[in-house]
Amino acid sequence: MPSPAERPVLVPILGDQLTRTIASLRGRTKDDTVILMMEVWDEATYVRHHKQKIALIFSAMRHFAAELRDAGWTVDYVELTDTDNAGSFTGEIARAVERHDPRAIHVVEAGEWRVQQAIEEWPDKFSCDVEILPDDRFVCSLAEFREWAEDRDSLRMEFFYREMRRKTGLLMHGDGKPEGGEWNYDSENRKPPREGLSAPQRPLVEPDDITRECIDLVEEKFGDHFGSLENFGWPVTRDQAEEAADAFFAERIECFGPYQDAMVHGQDDLFHSMLSTSLNLGLLDPLDLCRRAEKAYEEGKAPLNSVEGFIRQIIGWREYIRGFYWLQMPHLQEANALNAQRGLPEFFWTGETDMRCLADCIRSTRDNAHAHHIQRLMVLGNFCLIAGISPREVQDWYLVVYADAYEWVELPNVAAMVLYADGGKLASKPYAASGNYINKMSNYCSDCAYSVSKKTGEGACPFNSLYWHFMDRHRDTLESNHRIGRVYSNWDRMGEDKQAAYLETAQDFLDRLEPADKGWAREQ
Repeated sequence: MPSPAERPVLVPILGDQLTRTIASLRGRTKDDTVILMMEVWDEATYVRHHKQKIALIFSAMRHFAAELRDAGWTVDYVELTDTDNAGSFTGEIARAVERHDPRAIHVVEAGEWRVQQAIEEWPDKFSCDVEILPDDRFVCSLAEFREWAEDRDSLRMEFFYREMRRKTGLLMHGDGKPEGGEWNYDSENRKPPREGLSAPQRPLVEPDDITRECIDLVEEKFGDHFGSLENFGWPVTRDQAEEAADAFFAERIECFGPYQDAMVHGQDDLFHSMLSTSLNLGLLDPLDLCRRAEKAYEEGKAPLNSVEGFIRQIIGWREYIRGFYWLQMPHLQEANALNAQRGLPEFFWTGETDMRCLADCIRSTRDNAHAHHIQRLMVLGNFCLIAGISPREVQDWYLVVYADAYEWVELPNVAAMVLYADGGKLASKPYAASGNYINKMSNYCSDCAYSVSKKTGEGACPFNSLYWHFMDRHRDTLESNHRIGRVYSNWDRMGEDKQAAYLETAQDFLDRLEPADKGWAREQ
């Protein structure tokens, strides 16, 4: 039997930990380390993920394993179809312990609550030492976020974001003042799309043999899952992700800010970076991306409002959402402050709706496993909010359909930002809007079967009546909110007949919604 010093350290690397400098590898030597990577059925099916999402993660994992082997590391890689695959992380750890008899297991904490709960059981399940390391690939540690949040009545992202600007020095002067004199240039980033607005095509990565194998595997094993694999072109290596970042900084960041809220039918990406999948897999470093954006501004290649908006999405929103998730779990999963109980409509899976905005967003989601943030918030999410769709069903849908969706980023965005299900801990108001907002910020309404200018009755845009139906049924909860209280003054001035027309139109629409089979999202 080998002595403890001769036994290796087992380093499990999860599918969203594809970073060469990850804490569990830092300081390790190649001759006494076994890296374990696992494709397991539990992770591929805890919800019925979009086909592109599964193919992306498996391909990125296999490429990362190959890079590690080329660099001289010992990698024990378990493929999904391996005969003895245990189907779970814990089961595969147990098999690896039998194979390698490690003196210790070093693992970085999981990004998702349910996986972390499993990892925290490993010290009691295995005879070797288990060391769980913090994930320091973020600017703000979880302990630091808890300290920031402690004793605060309001957890507004803007104040957290300013702390991250001070911490990183991004777009900051030596005297502690922000570049340009303002912290936030969001007011300059709300341009509606002009006629003929289009953006340079983002580079699509041609699938190589490894990716093609993963695509074939997904078609074979998960062929009945939502989504199409035809347009698969995601970066699956760090080099490919860096090339995608190069293209964004060279071609799209200049117009990213002004048009980040714009929506154009058939223009799925516009000026968005499309880097979130690579960030969330660990292929790109968030702080490095922010410094590259800052450099683009300093060199005169991008305006301040675009660069600040990009940086805010990463060190502001992304960091804040992660901290908020861990602060609010596990009860955030069940939050339903507005008591929304309606089932998710079937058209969220089929795309078969005459509402042109929803049809286009769902088509892009199906074809690309992506829709940009305003489509997610103000079209798809706005509909779910004002129609009173069950938070758990909406959360499952978002987690299934987007390639960049992991629970730590998806759940707080959907439960708290989109649906106001947390009662306002995150958002200062529900992001409810009528068809007017969609008409202002897109070209969806021009050729829609519904008329955005018609408020009630047959042919009226459903968003118009649903908005007032939502406001009316939640008046007791929302009227005291200083950001939306004036809405009720407008409602009261309408008179009973007009109010009744709105409510009847909305109720007629809601009564005709066909709920989806829950088997779309989870195995039943």
